[in-house]
Amino acid sequence: MAMHNPPHPGEFISAVYLEPNGISGRELAGKLDVAASTLSRILKGTSRLSPEMALRLSKSIGRSPESWLAMQDAHDLWVARQHVDLDRVGRLDLAAA
Repeated sequence: MAMHNPPHPGEFISAVYLEPNGISGRELAGKLDVAASTLSRILKGTSRLSPEMALRLSKSIGRSPESWLAMQDAHDLWVARQHVDLDRVGRLDLAAA
């Protein structure tokens, strides 16, 4: 079942971890050992979460790196479904394997 408008990981991090705990993005960036501007782009949803960042988040916040990447993929796929026109895409007939 497709999720309706799944959150970008940055939105999730802000809403679930930072805001309720009074933690700033700059503080989290320090814990992640990344530039504050790098994390800021993720928190704003203007940058994708990379596998490297998923590893850092997993160690610092928790959750598996796979779950962070799955969240990013779910968001990206939802966005693509809103913008990609598949009307002219054809189906390839393949022999059964």
